Amino acid sequence: MLETVKKYRRDLHRIPELELDLPLTCKYVTRQLRGLHCQIEHPIESSVVAFFDAKKEKTIAFRSDMDALPVEEKTDVEFKSRFEGRMHACGHDGHMAMLLGFACQLDTFFEDLDYNVLLIFQPGEESPGGANLLCESGLLERYRVACVFGTHLWPMIPEGQVATRVNELMARSSEVNVTIEGKSSHVAKYKDGLDAMEAGARYLLKCYEMEKMYHPDIYRLLRFGKMESGNVRNVVASRARLEGTLRAFQDDIYWDLRKNMHHIAAYIERKCQVKIELEFSLGYPAVMNDPDLVKQVIDIERSVHLLPEPEMISEDFAYYQQEVPGVFFFLGTGTGIPLHNACFDFDEKILLKGIDLYTKIVKELRL
Repeated sequence: MLETVKKYRRDLHRIPELELDLPLTCKYVTRQLRGLHCQIEHPIESSVVAFFDAKKEKTIAFRSDMDALPVEEKTDVEFKSRFEGRMHACGHDGHMAMLLGFACQLDTFFEDLDYNVLLIFQPGEESPGGANLLCESGLLERYRVACVFGTHLWPMIPEGQVATRVNELMARSSEVNVTIEGKSSHVAKYKDGLDAMEAGARYLLKCYEMEKMYHPDIYRLLRFGKMESGNVRNVVASRARLEGTLRAFQDDIYWDLRKNMHHIAAYIERKCQVKIELEFSLGYPAVMNDPDLVKQVIDIERSVHLLPEPEMISEDFAYYQQEVPGVFFFLGTGTGIPLHNACFDFDEKILLKGIDLYTKIVKELRL
């Protein structure tokens, strides 16, 4: 199995494609599935789903993402990307290889299972959110999906370790843009102007103070990573722009943070006599693992590690969990090389751990 999975991963690594435009990837995955006893469908552009019909009432789903990143690869591996400026730097090639390997094993015993099995190969995880598009297609209802599982390679945990968490695992995300309009003047006559740079600095610090007032047990994050203002040293800036991110797990906390950001904007407008506009992207919902399913998984496979803290990055797997109960796992590469890094790589033997876990889940889970 290792050599088969390794070939899948390396073949897919050579042909990274972006977002929802994955013709080569889609064709490759479909070709590997055609020899198996499954029904193949393409519900949305560049997606592939494989249904192993055990003639049962309920279905268990497993999902892999498919898209790569606009990153120039800097590894020296012989199977490096064929396409300039594109790379599987987030492990999605490994996710697909793992699910294809699982499909090969599943093909030998699925008829004896208590549930049907649906394998979802999903485009557009990085952008624009292919999980949401697949949910909107009615996929889960059509195949009577009762629960869903997914896995992401994770560099910061030991090689081959599978980890997860009850409830909060990955945060709801929203990009934040703050635009401040003031009035320029010579700095020697700064009182004749309305200093947008000062207003921006005050706004940033007030937001940070507000975010720190929440209880430490409430997972949330509000930070700005970019601030632009001014053109020359001796002119009061007439405009400032801040770009940052807002993340939380609970919807009420997320909306409370947004409300407070608007309150702070109104205060700074009065204080500095400027105009402030806030923009928030929709982002992805939070990945919230079902407690009962997590407990069952731990009972099935005792080696699964429970993480003490959630991650503040986001994942569109959350859209499936808004439809049905689900669990998302991390599978350790042990390399420490971060995701989205031009040198990202891993040993394919870890993928067998994921295949083994999925096999145990379909054989032993009780719904």
